[in-house]
Amino acid sequence: MSGYGKVARPDPCVMELVSKLAREPWTDRPTCVHPTLSAVARAVHDHSTSAGRRALLPLASSFIGTAQPGFEPSARVVALCVSTALAGGEMTKDERIRLAKAHQTAIHLLDGRGEPAGPARFWLPVLGRFGWSEPFYRTFVATEHAAEAVAVTARVSNGDRDVRLRQLLKQCLHSARRPRPSCSASAQKLSS
Repeated sequence: MSGYGKVARPDPCVMELVSKLAREPWTDRPTCVHPTLSAVARAVHDHSTSAGRRALLPLASSFIGTAQPGFEPSARVVALCVSTALAGGEMTKDERIRLAKAHQTAIHLLDGRGEPAGPARFWLPVLGRFGWSEPFYRTFVATEHAAEAVAVTARVSNGDRDVRLRQLLKQCLHSARRPRPSCSASAQKLSS
């Protein structure tokens, strides 16, 4: 077996360890982990030092069983990652605009405030007619938004990158596992 995600590396991604603990095939995208949370874990791994990567491994068992449908888990993780990145300081104008739109869409999905931003204004209602908006957001959109936010957070961290990224990952884990009241009425309409 060869190729990315199939061969054990000196610093395995925490998601690869999760796949083994969950008795899944060796992968950095285990099915037992929520896709947005998995994207955050991979991004944190990619932006950490070797010592920082090893410090992530004890968290592995906490990821098992986080996969769940619904806008809420994805939107909570995106909102947390994006707000952390936006509070961090320096970023390009394009990054700030993209992250602000990602945050606005996540907040809309969580509580119905405002309108979705950017391309979500169009694809949410269209895909919602077919029941596809939630899986599309969970699998593609939220993962990209969260990963970009982690990359920005890593870049603007001053000397404490590993600590900040590990703390962000732990907060995302807590957020994804915490039960919340049901999602906003507008988001529920879009997913049905």
